[in-house]
Amino acid sequence: MRDVRIEKLVLNICVGESGDRLTRAAKVLEQLTGQVPQYSKARYTVRTFSIRRNEKIAVHVTVRGKKAEEILEKGLKVREYELKAGNFSDTGNFGFGIQEHIDLGIKYDPTVGIYGMDFYVVLARPGGRVAKRRRSVAAIGAPHRVSEDDGINWFKVKFEGIVIGA
Repeated sequence: MRDVRIEKLVLNICVGESGDRLTRAAKVLEQLTGQVPQYSKARYTVRTFSIRRNEKIAVHVTVRGKKAEEILEKGLKVREYELKAGNFSDTGNFGFGIQEHIDLGIKYDPTVGIYGMDFYVVLARPGGRVAKRRRSVAAIGAPHRVSEDDGINWFKVKFEGIVIGA
């Protein structure tokens, strides 16, 4: 009951502009996950980057279950199963980025180009629905929450990974 597992994996590609590059980035995520990605909008205007408020600048997709584990395995293989201690949050979640999506095993297509992407993994223990359900909501006790140490230990055991600076 206290075993830590992946609740979800969020993949994000931020292009910084709308248009053709963003559409091609969405195609990369769809090819990798088999799901239709969502578009993210800019929160405010940044004139130096020529970004306007509410302009679509990024795509992201949330993956759960076995597919999340498979994609995470590919991403960690690119990073050679090494993460910094700073990649882990206080709640045990962690994230990292890769420079080129073709390292994940996707064939290079000159019409699409090369995109980097961010991986963010949310870890949880069974029973998290207690805090999220509509009726009879209850808090998750401190011993049952995932801590930073739990996340690091899970990563070391599950993937035999190395955490630098821990």
